[in-house]
Amino acid sequence: MSFSNDLPEKCQRCAKPTISSVHNNCKFCLEMEIQEEVLCYLNRCIQEPAEFECHAFQPILKLVDPPGTEKPKLSTGHKETLKTESINKFLQSDKIKYKKALALQKLNSDPNGIFLDIKYHFAWNVTHRRPIFESHKDIFSFVYGTFSKCSELFGGFVSLLWLAPDHVHIYYVDSDGEHSAETIVKEIKQFSKNTICTELTELKEKLLPEIDIWDDAYFSETIG
Repeated sequence: MSFSNDLPEKCQRCAKPTISSVHNNCKFCLEMEIQEEVLCYLNRCIQEPAEFECHAFQPILKLVDPPGTEKPKLSTGHKETLKTESINKFLQSDKIKYKKALALQKLNSDPNGIFLDIKYHFAWNVTHRRPIFESHKDIFSFVYGTFSKCSELFGGFVSLLWLAPDHVHIYYVDSDGEHSAETIVKEIKQFSKNTICTELTELKEKLLPEIDIWDDAYFSETIG
């Protein structure tokens, strides 16, 4: 996402919208190279710029380069080209071709025997990206069990993959296609919020009384 004067004033003073980087405190983001700007956008898109709040603020550090030094820049057009090439390469892989051929074969032989089995990866922030899970090692088992119980809500499978200080990654969320991603996320958030805030009052105390533990926005992608 490009840097713009339309961003909240705090974002304009933050390094994240201007550089390409991943979350240093999230192992999953590092391994999958998920840009932290994704989390920044989720936080911005539901807040008014004048009342914007973010606890992941990282001030821009200005470095002085030797005279005549010019850093190479990758144009937006070139970035989009690389992204498109990467997607096309994935779609042309033997694995995808095999799955497509198998699906068409099944459809032609037995249309009534076709069923959907969609797997999602979801991610969302703690409200205003407050790092309430900084000491997550002590509570990981409880939070993991809480998300696992969400599987019963829609007959799927829910697993907490990574608990970062200010966000969570939920992986391999199964769906038979009858439940939309929005419905699944809403139910998971509601159940987990009620359980965590009831049992782990020390986390709820880190938030303002009128603020929920989870942000309204979420990131979603299919993984199978």
